[in-house]
Amino acid sequence: MDLTFLTPLAMIFAASALLPLGIYWFRERRADRIRSELRLGEPSLRSRVPLVAAIAAAPLLLGIAAGQPVLGTERSVPERTDAEAFFVLDTSRSMLASDGPEGATRFDRAVEAASAIHDRIPQVRSGIVSMTDRLLPHVLPTTDRRVFEATLRRSIGVELPPPAFTYSTHATFYDILAGIPQRRYFSPAVKKRVLVVLTDGESRPFGAELGRAFPGKPPIETVLVRFGDIDERIYETGESEGGYVPGKNGEATIERVASLMGGRAFSEQDVSAAGDAVVDIVGEGATSNRTIAGARVALMPWVTLAALLPLGFLLWRRNRA
Repeated sequence: MDLTFLTPLAMIFAASALLPLGIYWFRERRADRIRSELRLGEPSLRSRVPLVAAIAAAPLLLGIAAGQPVLGTERSVPERTDAEAFFVLDTSRSMLASDGPEGATRFDRAVEAASAIHDRIPQVRSGIVSMTDRLLPHVLPTTDRRVFEATLRRSIGVELPPPAFTYSTHATFYDILAGIPQRRYFSPAVKKRVLVVLTDGESRPFGAELGRAFPGKPPIETVLVRFGDIDERIYETGESEGGYVPGKNGEATIERVASLMGGRAFSEQDVSAAGDAVVDIVGEGATSNRTIAGARVALMPWVTLAALLPLGFLLWRRNRA
């Protein structure tokens, strides 16, 4: 646990406590002179301390609140040093297809599959990439499950971003996957590299770039999971969109992609088997402990409320007197 202040300079407001303390000191000196002339006894130290503490506490607490204190927590997780994985999600418009207006879309099913497979390899740093006719990394490999899940479920979606160009048929272009080894997505020191591609098998013609890029050294082991059925349609408005017709060769297309990439292809009914394949690829390896920042709690509202206590005491004492 660690305590930080977002605006530490604002804590200078705490110095304003000197003003009421100074006023109290001058008034007490005058009262002491009067009591001395009248030969009256002095108030006990026990009666003075709460008053002085309350006078000082209110501005001190408000000064601390002005500094915006934040309490942060940390946790340590084991992390593989020899393996990384990237989950590539097809975000083209065809991933909105489902078996009916109320059915889960291909994209929704792909998100659930990615989460389930990722949970099988918690110690492996994993990243997320979206794919249409271009690749866009959304999160770099991490073992922080909260970051992975938040990105998967909140930051990525169909046509977010949209494809670079508008097509009358398919926006997805599998040759774009060649950019992963070419642009060195994986850390140079990592020997076990896993690519999990979740898509519907609908693409523009491809082959040349993909065949040249895979496999490389060290190889990128690929697992492809296909979502979709010939009877699915897009129901974004509640009615079937006439402009979309599912591709008939999705299974054959995925098999060809897997062959070019030297990987394995699975249907969405075999997500568990796809997870087994990923687990087999990463195997076992050395780990190191990594410190991950946990929750951060803003303390300013609570410190501000605490300042009301000495103020209330001062008002109560004044009214009682």
